[in-house]
Amino acid sequence: METALTRLVGVRHPIVQTGMGWVAGPRLVSAAANAGALGILASATMTPDQLRAAVREVRSRTEAPFGVNLRADAGDAGDRVRIILEEGVRVASFALAPSPGLITRLKEAGVVVIPSVGARRHAEKVAAWGADAVIVQGGEGGGHTGEVATSVLLPQVVDAVRIPVVAAGGFFDGRGLVAALAYGAAGVAMGTRFLLTSDSTVPDVVKARYLAATVRDVTVTRAVDGLPHRMLRTDLVEALERSGRARSLARAIREAAGFRRLSGLTWRQLIRDGRALRHGRELTWSQVLLAANTPMLLRSAMVDGRTDVGVMAAGQVAGVIDDLPSCAELVERVMAQAAEIIGGLQVGGASMRA
Repeated sequence: METALTRLVGVRHPIVQTGMGWVAGPRLVSAAANAGALGILASATMTPDQLRAAVREVRSRTEAPFGVNLRADAGDAGDRVRIILEEGVRVASFALAPSPGLITRLKEAGVVVIPSVGARRHAEKVAAWGADAVIVQGGEGGGHTGEVATSVLLPQVVDAVRIPVVAAGGFFDGRGLVAALAYGAAGVAMGTRFLLTSDSTVPDVVKARYLAATVRDVTVTRAVDGLPHRMLRTDLVEALERSGRARSLARAIREAAGFRRLSGLTWRQLIRDGRALRHGRELTWSQVLLAANTPMLLRSAMVDGRTDVGVMAAGQVAGVIDDLPSCAELVERVMAQAAEIIGGLQVGGASMRA
């Protein structure tokens, strides 16, 4: 299926596997790419050296295009951009809007720039700055999310910008792809659906927890880092919501120390990143520290399999997913269902016209 997205990035199918921290590593990304989707490598939880090694591993596993997700506000964003330029990465995606200068630097080197946004005004901003496409996530999506449903946000953005729009938040099958295309999107991006594949390295015990979840088990909380964060409701989430300020600060300091050791950041860099997160938001310093080291809480579940002490970001679709296909099986299934639906609509339309 050819769309503005497939033409832009050179993939066979208008599907994006999102850059999920601790989840979107070389194995998942290369499997998604080989299936014909755009795989996105998550770099925020890697050191620069690990990022370079991961890019090379993906390259050794696939000849298909893939991308790298970057944190535009990270102190070493410039170093990471240099790595993807040196390694010839096709696409740079961003969880936060990159600066006009960063977009220009990437585009001049031939890299396709695709920021992720959660509001129409943000899409308009990055489009004006030169972004090549935009991923628009509605409130159903996992991780940090907004309040506007995809079915309302997507048509707003499609009408507002003149670059390809990729729909995210609530997608898991061919029906969703057809719906997104009908709204005017150029494709869909899926996170939770790719997390729940056999190619995902997430521990089996964690996948089982996702598969057992109902739509009511997926919640939005501010307790983790002060920002709306969609995840599975667990005992840890409930404990954080009950914690007083002193206990929250103690936990935040403990987790921040662990993330600092793992990431190689100095305390100065960690505090600087925390200040960037705090800017313009009403966050306590315990929330700032938790925001800066939320990757540690995610790692506990996504890498160590500790569902009791980690957090599990999840889109609402976790409540309707009940299997673990390979990426190849998933993409083939989505595209076959989409083709069947579109074919049926065309036949029906012809019959009605007759």
